[in-house]
Amino acid sequence: MGDSTLWVAALTAATAVLASWVTSRGTARAARIQADAAAATVQADGLRAARRAAYVDLIEQAQRMGDLYWKVTDAHEIGDPDERLAALRELRIRLRGEYAVLRQRVWVADLEGPPEVASAADRLRRSTSGNYRALDAMIAGEEDAGRRFNDCYAPFWESVVHFVGVARTALHGTRV
Repeated sequence: MGDSTLWVAALTAATAVLASWVTSRGTARAARIQADAAAATVQADGLRAARRAAYVDLIEQAQRMGDLYWKVTDAHEIGDPDERLAALRELRIRLRGEYAVLRQRVWVADLEGPPEVASAADRLRRSTSGNYRALDAMIAGEEDAGRRFNDCYAPFWESVVHFVGVARTALHGTRV
């Protein structure tokens, strides 16, 4: 009877050591999986925050340009030709500066991606060229330049609205 007690004790001890080893491996594996999942969540949240900031900056810049477009329309209505010309030239300088900021923000949106957003951002950037050409024509005194300038506003604003929709889908419609 003494021998079987020793065997039972040895078998129980070996089982306990094996169970402890299996449990510790399982616990370590679960901790590693949990840490990987937390890191992936942090990375996805960071990417989403960076994209959102880039998209918001671009939308705000487009709004600033849109506000200047309204000022160009108002300046074009100034009765005194010299005052009108001075106002239009000053607005052209301001629009150049705002366009430089817009272009930089388009590049950031392109960098942050995804491709659909980058394409919509570039479309927005390109939609400003008609306004600028019409403004130059207004300064040169071309007859229908004011109408051409006003006609360019709707396509510009449509590109802004399109960008907002694509950006919203990229942020909320898909997983990053």
